[in-house]
Amino acid sequence: MSEEHDLGQIRRRIDAIDADLLRLISERAACAQEVAKIKDENDPGPHYYRPEREAEILRRIKARNPGPLDDEEVARLFREIMSACLALEKPLSVGYLGPEGTFTQAAVLKHFGHSVRTLPFGTIGDIFREVEAGSCNFGVVPVENSTEGVVNHTLDMFMSSPLRIAGEVTLRIHHHLMTKAAELGAVQRVFSHQQSLAQCRGWLDRHLPNAERVPVGSNAEAAKLASQSPDSAAVAGEAAAELYDLRILADRIEDEPGNTTRFLVIGPKDAPVSGRDKTSMLLSCRNEAGGLHRLLTAFADQGISMTRIESRPSRQGVWDYVFFVDICGHRDDVAVGEALAKLKDAANLCKVLGSYPEAVL
Repeated sequence: MSEEHDLGQIRRRIDAIDADLLRLISERAACAQEVAKIKDENDPGPHYYRPEREAEILRRIKARNPGPLDDEEVARLFREIMSACLALEKPLSVGYLGPEGTFTQAAVLKHFGHSVRTLPFGTIGDIFREVEAGSCNFGVVPVENSTEGVVNHTLDMFMSSPLRIAGEVTLRIHHHLMTKAAELGAVQRVFSHQQSLAQCRGWLDRHLPNAERVPVGSNAEAAKLASQSPDSAAVAGEAAAELYDLRILADRIEDEPGNTTRFLVIGPKDAPVSGRDKTSMLLSCRNEAGGLHRLLTAFADQGISMTRIESRPSRQGVWDYVFFVDICGHRDDVAVGEALAKLKDAANLCKVLGSYPEAVL
């Protein structure tokens, strides 16, 4: 048989599969519309977005994936299908740290898919306030980076905010140097968020030791500023280069190749049990010997793994601190519930910020 004949057979098979895929996706979308109808009839204020349900679906898809596409790619495809179907029920609006083209926006799209409406805000505090006011359904905020540690502003906002954590997103961060300049020697200043400047400190020391480093509110803002000055550059993501028509002179300049940022999804409620969950909380202990040890013992006695602990000034007294703690498990799990009961007796403050599914993508 000829090559043309063989290719023709395969292409006809692909066309048939595409027709089946379209039919099945349309059938799934119709089911989503039925779900919306049932919710509208039975709940005057239905919550269409179910983070625990989506996490369960994505985990199941990854577990059953036969290849040749890898698990992450298959999960991303299904994320977009779920995003489009959810938009048929009720389009979501999600706030992020703007302007357009930031890593926080990329985290929103990774977690919710491209069928949500993304709303840029100038500061992390603005995101919290707008979600609290109901101007958007959810917000996504950075909380920690694998190289530079926690984002203190996010942690501080949780001290007074009534919002809960409904999910988490992890995003591999690749920084690029972008500019209107034709060569590195013409760059006199570099704009970027202070965290990004820190994550690329070694590269900048070696290649642009004399350039002024100017911290700004976001990497997208840095790209916008660099686009307005031929002797300036920005450290930002690839999307920002495309958005502001900048040339990438050097790619992946982050000092740590595994550079990853964790983001939190914030909203009015947290999530029900999904089977693989985390719980975040605020704790403070009495200012006495062994105070913190007694708090942590509540987890150890129940065999609960603690994945993170950070301290921040409480702003209620000199040298008075609160601890941000992440543990494995859901607040509705028996072991976690017993630990929380002990903490309420031992701690000055025990505020559960939310239970939510572990990041799937």
